[in-house]
Amino acid sequence: MVVGGGGREHALVWKLLQSTKVADVYVAPGNAGTAAIAKNLDISPTDLDALSRAAKDNRIDLAVIGPEAPLAAGIVDILQSLGIPAFGP
Repeated sequence: MVVGGGGREHALVWKLLQSTKVADVYVAPGNAGTAAIAKNLDISPTDLDALSRAAKDNRIDLAVIGPEAPLAAGIVDILQSLGIPAFGP
């Protein structure tokens, strides 16, 4: 799962999808570019509860967080407590 909706997140999704180890990529909230290549989720990057639910519901194996706001709010700690590796730039 990639969190964010800008060009940086689009580039991350594009690169992740080039790996043979990646089947699907979910993006929250994503943008028009990511919608063409991944599965956008209508979730604000600052809605930590919805992000963690989506990660569990979609059996996410890895989360990459783009925007600073969810990083500062603790999304990495929340996802890691669920057993989902997560990091941000």
